[in-house]
Amino acid sequence: MKVYRLGVAVLSVSVFAACGEPPRTNVANSSNTTPATTSPAVQNLSVTERPQKIKDQMASRGQQDEAAPTLQIVEPRADSTVSSSTVKVSLKIAGDLKGYMPHMDEATKMGNHIHVILDNQPYEAYYEIGQPFELRNVSDGEHTLRVFPSRPWHESYKNDGAFQMVKFTVKNGGGDASKPTTTGNGNTMANANAAKTPEGKAMQTSTAGVVDAKKPLLTFSRPKGEYKDADAESIMIDFWLWNVKLTGDGGEYRVRYSVDGGEAKLVDKWAPIWLTGWTAGKHNVKVDLVDKVGNGVDNGGYNSTTREIIVIK
Repeated sequence: MKVYRLGVAVLSVSVFAACGEPPRTNVANSSNTTPATTSPAVQNLSVTERPQKIKDQMASRGQQDEAAPTLQIVEPRADSTVSSSTVKVSLKIAGDLKGYMPHMDEATKMGNHIHVILDNQPYEAYYEIGQPFELRNVSDGEHTLRVFPSRPWHESYKNDGAFQMVKFTVKNGGGDASKPTTTGNGNTMANANAAKTPEGKAMQTSTAGVVDAKKPLLTFSRPKGEYKDADAESIMIDFWLWNVKLTGDGGEYRVRYSVDGGEAKLVDKWAPIWLTGWTAGKHNVKVDLVDKVGNGVDNGGYNSTTREIIVIK
């Protein structure tokens, strides 16, 4: 896919070190008794092709990657009010599946799955849609639930009907604001105290009621969490677009991304990209929806999202 560059400053309330910053060196004193310290590695990211191991997985999956799975959110119902801090999520899957079905392989702990997103928090993978999925300790107020099907390597399906979104309200649910929102098996979905999670990022208070389903919407999907060994060589940026066509697909929008506050780059066709050249450590990946001249497009604050990831080498 083509990635275009545009000289647009990244709009952000945070300041990160530029990824193209030259290495810093320490100057020895006049007596030359203090040795120079080692300069930190300079990160020089570039777009690369889909990793070979992903190509091999695709080749072993038959026609699954040509499938067009569709989802329906059965619960919670759109615009419903839930009088409990425990919210049941129930989905139905249909469409031209070509063998696609969410399921985790116990040996590899991988498999097709559904990305479930509460408000604008990182997704939780849902592998067995025939089994219960619960959001526990959901705070009072309006919330947005988004879902879409994904492959084992977390690349989303982008066909019509794959993405679904509903708003719901929790009223007098009795949730404990001092504790995080979790899934039924204890995985953190949101944290009102912005405490650090096992994924290495701060999760902000999870409430939302201003997202307009009729306006352009970008859903940040990947990257997420930790990357190490071979997975740290090429890292995927993937997202879901709603009510949006990019300029390369005949529309009027672009997706802009930057890493660690570095040079902003533009995506003109809706497809995942892989970046190589990552250095070890924590990195901030920001993804924005912008119009064709580079102005941000707002929808409840969801169209500009930053996630922290950790690269281990």
